[in-house]
This record gives sequence, C-alpha cells and structure tokens, in this order.
Amino acid sequence: MTLFSRINGLPVVTLGEATEIGVVKSLTIDAEAGLVSRLRIARARGREETSLPWDVLHAVGPDAVLVRSDTVLDTLPPPAPPHHEALGARVLTEGEHERGTVLVIAFDPATGRIEEIRTTSGEFPGELLMGLGDYALVVRTG
Repeated sequence: MTLFSRINGLPVVTLGEATEIGVVKSLTIDAEAGLVSRLRIARARGREETSLPWDVLHAVGPDAVLVRSDTVLDTLPPPAPPHHEALGARVLTEGEHERGTVLVIAFDPATGRIEEIRTTSGEFPGELLMGLGDYALVVRTG
C-alpha cells in the first residue's frame, strides 16, 4: 500500500534512459472505477504540467516513479480528464452526511486501486468511494 502524500514530489524517471521528465504533483482518481487513473506531473523542462495515464507507468517506488520511455509525453492522448484534488476534500456520504475531510488516500502501487480513505472522522475502505468533484468526495454508507 502506498500513500498519495508519499509520492508527491517524487521524480518521474524513464526506465531505459533514466531521464527525469518531471516530478509528481498529484494523482487523478477515477472514482467510479475506484482507481488512480492519471499521474499529474510538473515537467522538468519549463513550468508546464501534464498528466500521464496510469498504464504508462512501469513502477511506483519509494524514491521515484518509473515510466516506460521519455517518448510517452509525445504520444499522450488529448485532453486529460478533469482533475479534482482529493487530499483535503470535504467527505460526504451518499445521504449527504458530513464525514470530515480527506487526510490520506492509500492505493496499490501496482494496480492503482484505491484501498483506503482516511478522514478527520475515521476511515473508509476504497470500495466505498462513489465520486469526487469540486465540492466533495462522496462515499457509500457501509
């Protein structure tokens, strides 16, 4: 299990060339699937940000995130889906009951599956995640 907060700021490095192409800024969640869908990075050259689909990652390690090739940035499908920041988001149940704010999100680094959401009011298993938008992260009551 890996925490969102532990990979923020890690370098994103190509597997073959060992070229740093940027640093991790955030992760994008596909709440419906319960997965991390994209890795948002600040590019090493310039200040622009981009996002990489989860399936182009080779590995998420303690010191770096490895991608298959630096050409991955040239072949990105346009445009990336909307990004909503999960850490610090308000948490609501499907019945609109307040459950604090998101402190930690844990995920499987191999699959991107969300395993746990820790909030200021307790913990929720990842499979209870229903949605994430500008207003809140929504979980099923369980």
